[in-house]
Amino acid sequence: MTPATLPTCALLALLVVQPLQAQTVDLVGMLGGRALLIVDGAAPKSVATGEAYKGVRVLSTTGDEAVLEIGGKRHKLRVGDAPAMVGRAAANGDAATRVVLSAGSGGHFVTQGQINGKTVPMVVDTGASMVSLSVEEAQRVGLNYQGGQRVQMSTANGLVSAWRVKLATVRLGDVLVYDVDSVVSAGAMPYVLLGNSLLQRFQMTRTNDQMVLEKRY
Repeated sequence: MTPATLPTCALLALLVVQPLQAQTVDLVGMLGGRALLIVDGAAPKSVATGEAYKGVRVLSTTGDEAVLEIGGKRHKLRVGDAPAMVGRAAANGDAATRVVLSAGSGGHFVTQGQINGKTVPMVVDTGASMVSLSVEEAQRVGLNYQGGQRVQMSTANGLVSAWRVKLATVRLGDVLVYDVDSVVSAGAMPYVLLGNSLLQRFQMTRTNDQMVLEKRY
């Protein structure tokens, strides 16, 4: 029997088992009455009430909160909350494996991700051997870094104390990675550096201002 002759009920069954398209929406700031959104890892976009961006509509804003319409459903987000994830579950239970990042000003791939379930600002750094974060950021995400191996790191300002630790989970977009080697530095860092201890888990492809990360198996 060809697809053209399949009964209607069989066609509906085929449609039901198709994986849902994942969408990740992060509220990273408020600019007056506008919401600063990161959708699917793209560069931050300022969106006014009543406007839509990549299928996400801002319904209202109050203080550091925004009510968004995503996939036909309302979601209330606060700045700093974990990203809203819509359509993550596939019928076959497969986890998401693909992240798309867009270059921001200066050509850097900056995004909002999560370490151990806590949202943090991240930047791709292929020159770093490991995921690196500051003591301040480690404390904010509840990481017991002082229980890790004590080391010294060489920086532009000389040697600084650091600790090697294992991150239980790192999330980029809708992709979750477990047991990632990292280093916590006593030096100031505006972003968590996504170094090769994480990047080696992905196949990286860059086209102009877009980087695609495909999780390896």
